[in-house]
Amino acid sequence: MSGSTVVILAGGSGTRMRSTVPKLAHDLCGQPLLAWSVNAALAAFTDSRPVVVVPPGDVYAGVIPEGVAVAVQPQPRGTADAVACAAAQIDRDATVIVMSGDVPLVDPELLADLANTHESAAAAATMVTVSLVDPSGYGRVVRDADGAFVRVVETKAAGDASPAELEIREVNAGIYAFAGGALLDALEQVGADNAQRERYLPDVLTVLLGQGETVATHAATDPAIVLGVNDRRDLATVAAHAQQRIQAAHMLAGVTIVQPASTTIDVAVAIGPDTVIEPCAQLRGRTVVGSHCTIGPHSTLIDATLRDRVSVVHSHVVGAECSDGASVGPFAYLRPGTLLREGAKAGTFVEVKNSDIGAGAKIPHLSYVGDADVGEQTNLGAGSITANYDGTSKHRTTIGARVHGGVDTSFVAPVTVGDDAWTAAGSVVTSDVPPGALAVARARQRNVERYSERRGE
Repeated sequence: MSGSTVVILAGGSGTRMRSTVPKLAHDLCGQPLLAWSVNAALAAFTDSRPVVVVPPGDVYAGVIPEGVAVAVQPQPRGTADAVACAAAQIDRDATVIVMSGDVPLVDPELLADLANTHESAAAAATMVTVSLVDPSGYGRVVRDADGAFVRVVETKAAGDASPAELEIREVNAGIYAFAGGALLDALEQVGADNAQRERYLPDVLTVLLGQGETVATHAATDPAIVLGVNDRRDLATVAAHAQQRIQAAHMLAGVTIVQPASTTIDVAVAIGPDTVIEPCAQLRGRTVVGSHCTIGPHSTLIDATLRDRVSVVHSHVVGAECSDGASVGPFAYLRPGTLLREGAKAGTFVEVKNSDIGAGAKIPHLSYVGDADVGEQTNLGAGSITANYDGTSKHRTTIGARVHGGVDTSFVAPVTVGDDAWTAAGSVVTSDVPPGALAVARARQRNVERYSERRGE
């Protein structure tokens, strides 16, 4: 949808987070809190440029994406004042959506539906409402006998609302649509005659009603849209709801999540159908998982790429790529820059970093391979090590195809092992090995006869 401007309020100080990190920069399922509102606006109104109202300074540098406008609220003087700070970027002839950056579970569909309701009603303002089982703390929506909107009654202090008004379950969700010109004109008439000496956006509705303008409402069905984040308890509550949404979408798309309550999946993660996510798995960042994969218990994937039919068992994969049919673990650690090609294996207690492991190659157990290129169908025995650092610089190891590495072999880089070569168990390989050769790089064994007898034992 196009033709609307979204103003996102992000000027609060967030002191209740008890953090040196600005509130809206805190992570929610893989992206900053503020990004949830921004992304919803960008998805709902593809031709519009959202405006984020921020406090002075660069507290949200790197959090607000390119293509998003910024307005500064010099002092935290209320929500109406915050919108007024964005007045220069509000089109009088456009529909203006106003929402809070700390209420992240508002989805693009709701914003688009709100704009449609507003424009269909030819209203000066339209407010999103939602009915709650427990509306405590929220402003109640008061209607007349015909069901028309009359006012919002706040309930934060005793005596603000009558007993009858407190029984109302329909509340103000804090998301609005305005006719641009009506909003700008009404903002000029909103004062700060309250205990906090702040200008509040709901007062715009009162001004518009007093002028005989139409104020409409749009009922939302998901109570989670009113969940705001003021402290870390709120953040945990919102994260639980976000996880339910994220995981439900994946399950409806054909992914099996064995135990959703113990599973964490970030919002940008992509998963193919018929993949199974087992208990206590974490899929974070921009991880991409193909189809027919198995992500075993207690596995963590961060910015990882897994093609189809990949198995990861009780392992940690960060910034690595696993091609079709690759297997990882248990207890493996794939670090950034690692590529397991088709059918390759990094087995038990194996660590791989910045290495290309060829198709069908196997590093079965108890090994470290860093800064290496390993050819197809090569098998590195238990305890294989690439000694890639000389104290000053990193060096690369090249191991050819179909190499048979003996157990406890150390490859001291830079070194090249040719195709079809062998290494004897316990070797420390410091020179290149020709193709098809056997490298024996260890001291010859010598047995001292009657050693215990000589010691007097």
